[in-house]
Amino acid sequence: MKIVNRGYIIIHPKQPFIDWADSQDEEYELDEYFEPNIYLIEEDFFEDEPVIKANFKKIFKNELNAVSDEEEIYPDITMENFEEWFSVILGNTVFDCEKGNLKGE
Repeated sequence: MKIVNRGYIIIHPKQPFIDWADSQDEEYELDEYFEPNIYLIEEDFFEDEPVIKANFKKIFKNELNAVSDEEEIYPDITMENFEEWFSVILGNTVFDCEKGNLKGE
């Protein structure tokens, strides 16, 4: 097993995001048990807030884009909305259980 030189942010949708997603796309099946997304970040950090502030806009846009690419229907991309729409967990250790090399796109 290898340690990957990244930390992570786990993003789980809260009810406001679920309601918005349901109103945009009836076939988008989302509920409180929906699988969270994981975003890799810098490995070493000491405070969560600066990391969240540095990344919340691109994460928020990515989550919205998973439902619709029509930016005119997006809510305001603010820290307040981000905190209202998503629960966030940060960590700084990622283990790779696979033998093959990591690939990125």
